[in-house]
Amino acid sequence: MQIPESAREVLTSGRLAHLTTIRRDGRPHTTIVWTGLDGDEIVIGKLFEDDKVRHIRRDPRVSLSMEAEGSQMGMQNYLVVEGEARVTEGGAPALLHELAQRYVGPGTRFPPMPDPPEGFIIRVTPTKVRGMGPWGTTF
Repeated sequence: MQIPESAREVLTSGRLAHLTTIRRDGRPHTTIVWTGLDGDEIVIGKLFEDDKVRHIRRDPRVSLSMEAEGSQMGMQNYLVVEGEARVTEGGAPALLHELAQRYVGPGTRFPPMPDPPEGFIIRVTPTKVRGMGPWGTTF
């Protein structure tokens, strides 16, 4: 699916996202991540293999949520993206450096280590965009 422009703005705003993956026993596993876009895929860099990477390799279903600008009836606008994720090898240092310019600040050197591992990129293909704001439920 094509990500609406209003949702793209949120995904590249520098706000932290909550990524939920599925544990082996079916319980949700939620962590905070930086997000970027590569076409209509949401990209997340990981230097090391962790639970998120292992969960996605086993079950690609994920959801991601973020607060957004504006509010309605006393509720902060928010974006939720449901999708299918895949893990690709390599490219994490370059992606994380790019994202750090937005999340930490211009001129940030990231990853803050010499010779970081190539890591992984989590690529989320959206299947549904919803929430409260111009991309979803409004009152």
